Amino acid sequence: MTSHTSMGRLFLYLYPFGAGAMAVNVFFASLIWSWIGWPVLTPAQSVLGGAVLGVPATWAFARHIRNLMEKADP
Repeated sequence: MTSHTSMGRLFLYLYPFGAGAMAVNVFFASLIWSWIGWPVLTPAQSVLGGAVLGVPATWAFARHIRNLMEKADP
């Protein structure tokens, strides 16, 4: 298994968690933004935003985990 393949698998395994975490963060950020008059996002909008923002966040986290795995077992 190449490094690229295992990186892709790791990304796919972690993506649901990353997207969920980003959805929660987007929703709570919209609550804070409401203090300055911006609208609060609906849960569906937050999930969509989390799905989009979850891609780069999960990719970065998966790269970090992959680097740790390579250091632990060279």
